[in-house]
Amino acid sequence: MMSTSSPEAVKKLLENMQTDLRSLSMECKKKFPPVKEAAESGIVKIKTIAARNTDILAALKENSSEVVQPFLMGCGTKEPKITQLCLAAIQRLMSHEVVSEAAAGNIINMLWQLMENGLEELKLLQTVLVLLTTNTVVHDEVLSKAIVLCFRLHFTKDNITNNTAAATVRQVVTVVFERMVAEDERFKGIVEQPPPVQGNTNRRSVSTLRPSAKDAYMLFQDLCQLVNADAPYWLVGMTEMTRTFGLELLESVLNDFPGVFLQHQEFSFLLKERVCPLVIKLFSPNIKFRQGSSSAASPAPVEKPYFPICMRLLRVVSVLIKHFYSLLVTECEIFLSLLVKFLDGEKPQWLRAVAVESVHRLCVQPHLLRSFCQSYDMKQHSTKVFRDIVNALGSFIQSLFIVPNAGNVAAIYCTYTPLPHSSPAFVAAFEYRGTWIPLMTVSVQGSAKATYLEMLDKVEPPSIPEGYAMSVAFSALLDLVRGITTMIERELAAEEAAAAEFREAHPDQEWKPQPGAHLVWEEMVNACWCGLLAALSLLLDASTDETATENILKAELTMASLCGRLGLVTPRDAFITAICKASLPPHYALTVLSSNAATLSSKAYSIQGQNVQIISPSSESHQQVVAVGQPLTAQPQGTVVLTAKNIQCMRTLLNLAHCHGAVLGTSWQLVLATLQHLVWILGLKPGVGGALKPGRAVEGPSTVLTTAVMTDLPVISNILSRLFESSQYLDDVSLHHLINALCSLSLEAMEMAYGNNKEPSLFAVAKLLETGLVNMDRIEILWRPLTGHLLEVCQHPNSRMREWGAEALTALIKAGLAYKHDPPLAQNQRLQLLLLNPLKELSNVLHADIRQKQLECVLQILQSQGDSLGPGWPLVLGVIGAIRNDQGESLIRTAFQCLQLVVTDFLPTMPCTCLQIVVDVAGSFGLQNQELNISLTSIGLLWNISDYFFQRGEAITQELEREEEALQKQAQEKGETLNRPFHPAPPFDCLWLCLYAKLGELCVDPRPAVRKSAGQTLFSTIAAHGTLLQQPTWHIVVWKVLFQLLDCVRTSSTTADKEKIESGGGNILIHHSRDTAEKQWAETWVLTLAGVARIFNTRRYLLQQLGDFFEAWEVLLNHIQSAALSKNNEVSLAALKSFQEILQIVTPVKDSDKAGDALAAMGVPPVLIDPLSASGPGRPLVRSDSLLERLTRYNGAELQAPPPGEESALEDSALWWSAWNTWYRMGTDSTRPPSGPTEKLSFIPSQPFLTALIQIFPALYQHIKANFSMEDLKKLGVILHGAVSVPISSDASPFILPSYTEAVLTNLQEAVLTALDVLQKAICVGTENLQVMYPAIFEQLLLFVEFSCKPPQYGRMETKHVANAKYNQAEWVALNYVPFAERSLEVVVDLYHKTACHKAVINEKVLQNIIKTLRMPLSLKYACPSESTWKLAVSSLLKVLSIGLPVARQHASSGKFDTMWPELANRFPPPTSENCCSVTVLLQITFCIIIMAMLNKGSIHSQSPSFTEAEIDVRMREEFSKVCFETLLQFSFSNKVSTPQEGYISRMALSVLLKRSQDVLRRYVEDERLSGRCPLPRQQVTEIIFVLKAISTLMDSLKKTQPENVDGNTWAQVIALYPTLVECITCSSSEVSSALKEALGPFKDFMQPPVSKVQNGES
Repeated sequence: MMSTSSPEAVKKLLENMQTDLRSLSMECKKKFPPVKEAAESGIVKIKTIAARNTDILAALKENSSEVVQPFLMGCGTKEPKITQLCLAAIQRLMSHEVVSEAAAGNIINMLWQLMENGLEELKLLQTVLVLLTTNTVVHDEVLSKAIVLCFRLHFTKDNITNNTAAATVRQVVTVVFERMVAEDERFKGIVEQPPPVQGNTNRRSVSTLRPSAKDAYMLFQDLCQLVNADAPYWLVGMTEMTRTFGLELLESVLNDFPGVFLQHQEFSFLLKERVCPLVIKLFSPNIKFRQGSSSAASPAPVEKPYFPICMRLLRVVSVLIKHFYSLLVTECEIFLSLLVKFLDGEKPQWLRAVAVESVHRLCVQPHLLRSFCQSYDMKQHSTKVFRDIVNALGSFIQSLFIVPNAGNVAAIYCTYTPLPHSSPAFVAAFEYRGTWIPLMTVSVQGSAKATYLEMLDKVEPPSIPEGYAMSVAFSALLDLVRGITTMIERELAAEEAAAAEFREAHPDQEWKPQPGAHLVWEEMVNACWCGLLAALSLLLDASTDETATENILKAELTMASLCGRLGLVTPRDAFITAICKASLPPHYALTVLSSNAATLSSKAYSIQGQNVQIISPSSESHQQVVAVGQPLTAQPQGTVVLTAKNIQCMRTLLNLAHCHGAVLGTSWQLVLATLQHLVWILGLKPGVGGALKPGRAVEGPSTVLTTAVMTDLPVISNILSRLFESSQYLDDVSLHHLINALCSLSLEAMEMAYGNNKEPSLFAVAKLLETGLVNMDRIEILWRPLTGHLLEVCQHPNSRMREWGAEALTALIKAGLAYKHDPPLAQNQRLQLLLLNPLKELSNVLHADIRQKQLECVLQILQSQGDSLGPGWPLVLGVIGAIRNDQGESLIRTAFQCLQLVVTDFLPTMPCTCLQIVVDVAGSFGLQNQELNISLTSIGLLWNISDYFFQRGEAITQELEREEEALQKQAQEKGETLNRPFHPAPPFDCLWLCLYAKLGELCVDPRPAVRKSAGQTLFSTIAAHGTLLQQPTWHIVVWKVLFQLLDCVRTSSTTADKEKIESGGGNILIHHSRDTAEKQWAETWVLTLAGVARIFNTRRYLLQQLGDFFEAWEVLLNHIQSAALSKNNEVSLAALKSFQEILQIVTPVKDSDKAGDALAAMGVPPVLIDPLSASGPGRPLVRSDSLLERLTRYNGAELQAPPPGEESALEDSALWWSAWNTWYRMGTDSTRPPSGPTEKLSFIPSQPFLTALIQIFPALYQHIKANFSMEDLKKLGVILHGAVSVPISSDASPFILPSYTEAVLTNLQEAVLTALDVLQKAICVGTENLQVMYPAIFEQLLLFVEFSCKPPQYGRMETKHVANAKYNQAEWVALNYVPFAERSLEVVVDLYHKTACHKAVINEKVLQNIIKTLRMPLSLKYACPSESTWKLAVSSLLKVLSIGLPVARQHASSGKFDTMWPELANRFPPPTSENCCSVTVLLQITFCIIIMAMLNKGSIHSQSPSFTEAEIDVRMREEFSKVCFETLLQFSFSNKVSTPQEGYISRMALSVLLKRSQDVLRRYVEDERLSGRCPLPRQQVTEIIFVLKAISTLMDSLKKTQPENVDGNTWAQVIALYPTLVECITCSSSEVSSALKEALGPFKDFMQPPVSKVQNGES
């Protein structure tokens, strides 16, 4: 549209004006000629103006009065058609702004006349509006006249006109104020000095205002006058006016132009002085009115409230408060107080409705509310307006639930009688104690869209629908909360941001917030929370609509959060309590919620449980029931019901905790307690990691849950978990609050769980776990309270409870160790120990299930973090080692698995200082008595550990020494001494010593298997790795480890029980050799002694360099001795083995001088019983290089075996003599026969023992021979004799004794002879002074020879012959000593053979002794125990004599042998040698006679009449006879007569021979005669043949012999034979006959005996 000033527009305007004027002149031609003329002159005028002026419009405006004149005149005609045409033309001029002020005045006057005449009313209004809106020429009185004109048209009879006029008035009023605003805008920046405002007495003097402002001022002032029913000052000509319209105009001005009033003092003054008093005055009927205060019939003295005015007043008040609060503080206080009063229950319903709408308007303006708070509530002696508003709103809501009583005037308020449950289900509503109030959607959140405040057309109060007021009040409440919280939170956030910025800029300074702001916020909350809480709680209780509930809960939640942020504990807890209560079933007995807000924290509270059943949905409740449970404690009714609303509240609670956890502080307790109950009722149970999962109830019928809630449960459980996950975002203080709350909740759960086995509530424990897991990054700050509490839980008697405690604790520890901390755990030793400490604490818990969990945890830690435990090792090992016997097998087994894992995988990764702990722990597993296999395996572990020490020796040594230095330093600083076991030994050696000490303890365990295993391991480790120890350490090993062990074992063995052990537990059979404790200990003793001896043997080099080796040696020998003399064969024998072993030590001497070689040189085989793996004789001790290297490494200097100097030789001999003394003591004690009558129980040493004992002597002797004296030899003899005399037990005899007929020596007898053999060989190669010992040896041997006939007695013990012993009785059997005696005899002969000429042998009359000894067997002859003895005796005698007689002959003069001959002659047959003795004749003759007689006896065959003799016996006899006969013959044939004595012997022999022959022949003849036909025995025949042959031989001899040599007697005897021979002729045997022939033949020579010979013979 083109502008009004463009040339086209101007041209058009001119055209139109001319057209208008023409039309006017046309219309008025007839009736109104003056007008017609004016119109025509007007046309001319316009043309003139157009022609003359360039700026046509300006010119037109100048001349506008004249231009307008024709039209005004036209209007004056009052002719409708003309008037309309004129008004249109005037409007056109106005719209082009070509009307001057004067013209405008004229126009207004003309319009006034038309108005008075009631013409063209609408056109008039239109014209006025156009005039005022298009330009600003109209001012002052003209303007007021125009305005009055419009007002007057408003009060016509015509409705349309009225309404149009009203609209026009509104517009005009607005225009007036808009002009003022525009004027202010123009003058902006021009500072005027306004004159001081006087107390305007003359209301019209507004000289300070500019024109437009003055108009506006006058107008507003008059509006006030009019509303107050006073006369206007400026609007002259007003006839009538309504208050309602006036109030509406006032409201629109105040609302649309607040700036005018705030900027201009004059206007402000008007507000204060005029408007406010007016409002207050107009309110008075409303204030005084009480509904139902007077009956309807009585005259109403009180003016009734008038709805239109009241409603408009409230609107004005709203505007005043909204825009001019700052100006009208006091007035607003009054208004607000009135507003609060209007909500009163006694006021009419419409009034309450509009009042509540007004309040709602305030509630959506939080800043305004804050101003109230600052201006009133925070001032002393001032009404607490803000608090009152909130409280009034609350009371209002409460009052709506109280059903009004029937007496009320019901005309105004249509009461709605609720029918419970007939309400449609989908209608949102509140229901409380039977009052049902529907909920309407009244406004959009955050805007107060009023309904009744907008009913400007209503005169009568409207009827207000049920629930409207409630709905508005509800919205107001929500908006209030939302507004306040949003505003404060926004400001808080801004402040926090500022603080953060400030801290960044000035990190060293402290931020100080503005205190004012905080005070206001706190005051606002403090003022409103009570009212809000009361209202919201009620609404929440009554709400049946999910959305409404959600809104209420959200309001409570935001309030709680805000209070928390502001640190207002009481209101925070109150709001939280409200939510909590709403979550739980009604009247739920949870004390923590019902207790007074002030004492919230101090109360204890109880847990409700669940035991749930199904109920019908047709419940009394108006809520959907979703779950039912049965509580455990003080609940009057049987079950508890959870509704959908409860669940909704629960979700809010979760939401609160989740999003606002940081501000909950101590109220965590409330929140968690409530959640715990809900979780319980819903049957959620904790799962892995502490998350709660829907679980089945353990007892009773399961929880009833509808499908609705079933779908919710996972969500709830999720939120629950997320809630605790979000604890990672809490600050440290809040986190502590959370942990404390959980702990106290848990404590209470624990108290409840005491004394019953009901399922406990595990909520708190599970959530402690969850919280711990998500806060691993700052675990230090919460670790102590967290784990401290869980440790208490672990000790709870309720198994489920403690199981979870342990689960939580171990999960936390594992997570803590696995978490990647910063700095890592490896560098944060303190944290690591902190994390592991609770694990150690668990060891104090006695419950096995907890220990099981603990150990499983350790196992998992080892598997996952074993490599990085570092300083945590002592703790972990402490846990593994904290086992006790009373803890049962499975625990010990688990703990042991951990240990095995440690030993196999982690020894290299742990600090070396922990190795000792590993040893201790392994040892403690060895000592536990629950599981034997573990004990044995743990000993194996100790062996593995020792291996590890050995392999990593250097590294361990270095690390330990570093550690040691550090410790020394610390100790010095503290002025203490370093206190560790085995202290001065170096740390690495101490480690070994600990290991040995542990094994030593195990070596005396009550269980034999353990002892055995430990013993083997101990000695193996010392043997294998002992080289690593430093020399001084060996001292400790010997004295503190080995000897101490030996002492213990000895003590235990000697005191062990001799009761038979029936079986080894279960069905294990025990061998009879181990069936008493004593026997089992014996085995241990054996092992231990052998082990120690082996160490002494193999480590002699080392040990000898210790100062007290001799003492050690003595102690060891003492142990060997006590073992050897113990009453146990096994032990005693083993002791000897050990003795042997230590005696076979190769002394550090020159290689050439080894004892073994010496023995070998003498041909003594080394005697070894089951040689142990020692270096025996003949095998030098292998000194490996590694040993030397190691020793060098530790001691720094090359250690060589010391040179065989004097000292070492001396010391050595001392050792050997010490050994000899021990041997002697052992021998003496063991072979000493029991004294007195034989007690049943006397102990007799076994054969193997004695054998071993004696076998030791040869080796021992090699070392002591240098100083071996007669004294010692005697001692030896006593022992040898004693040993041989010991009988054997009948049950052992079959294993030791040969069958009686075999002539075999027992080992013992062999040994005895070997001992003597060694001795004599040594004497043989020894010096002269040694040879005096020969006789003693002979004496000893001859003693043994006597055993052949007279077995030795062992004390007074009854011994039986082996053949008579019964094997199953404990009898003692004498040995068969014959072989031994015989062997001894052989040795005697052999030795005599070598030594016959020795001085000592001769001096000591050895030969005589031999003969004397042999007398017994010889005299007994066949009565000897064995016939071989006798034969041997004879042959030995002869051998000895063959050597001894020449010696005797040599030494005849000395008289040394004089006593021998009678001895010899006493018993013995003649010697077989041809030597003659050169002793006195007498001696000899006597001797010879005896001998001859003996030989004679021997050759005579005294045939026994019995035929039972074995053939062999007979044959032996025959041979014997033969030998005797030949011997006699030999004598007879002696033809070399050197001396008369010899001749005499010859004769004697001959005589005997002949006598013998005579006897034989006679007996033969007799026997032949007696036998008749029966042939004689073969041997007799043989004998007779032999005699016959002998006779013939004799005859030959006699022939050859010198006759003088033949005695007469001899001849006589020979001849006397002849008749006997003749008698034999009758014999039947052909063999005898032929022999007889030969015998008889030679007799022919004697038929004529020559005389000379006979004579010679006689002389």
